[in-house]
Amino acid sequence: MCRLLYQLPVPRLTKTDRYFCEIVERAAKLICTTPEFDELAQEIGLGSHTNGVTIESDRAKLRAELDGMIAHLYGLTAEEFAYILTTFPLVPEQVKQDALEAYRTFAVTSNIN
Repeated sequence: MCRLLYQLPVPRLTKTDRYFCEIVERAAKLICTTPEFDELAQEIGLGSHTNGVTIESDRAKLRAELDGMIAHLYGLTAEEFAYILTTFPLVPEQVKQDALEAYRTFAVTSNIN
């Protein structure tokens, strides 16, 4: 089983990679929302849990942006990403559309794809 996992094409980002900081910042804002995450928030430059995002619409935007960025990291085209999103029947359609829109926005602002 482990051998199979090592063969998967999983992006391995480091601090010097272009998308590293953007992903870490968005993930931290989603994770660090209570005092017990203050140490993590400080370590990654978020300050404290008070800078985390708790408003659901803002959290949904961050998740969509992360999904879009990750799709780019895997080298997916818009069509491939759109298809993959259709394979999640329990995910609301609006969430899928937001992720696809974030993918497209990220492609334009990053000049990729």
